[in-house]
Amino acid sequence: MPSRSTEEETILQGKMFAVLAYLSALCILPLLFRKDNPFALSHGKQGLVIFIAEVAVFILQIAIPFIFKPAIFFLGALSLWGIIESLRGRYVKLPFVADIAEKISL
Repeated sequence: MPSRSTEEETILQGKMFAVLAYLSALCILPLLFRKDNPFALSHGKQGLVIFIAEVAVFILQIAIPFIFKPAIFFLGALSLWGIIESLRGRYVKLPFVADIAEKISL
């Protein structure tokens, strides 16, 4: 188990990339540039899942415009939650997202 100061350094070094993970297509940045940082990688994977869901919802919304509007707000709320927790330096398991994100291997 890493020491507390090592864990704090990891979070500090990955915080900016963790925040970027929840900003749409920028979710790819922590996955490319901070693979060695568990904090940024954890948030990056969750951001990727949210981004893929957003793309799917936007595509489905073209076919059925008004049914998927609540999904957009829900995904936006999840992104905001992820950003807030990233800025606080906390790992977070977002509902519906974390289980899928944990299955992603890079």
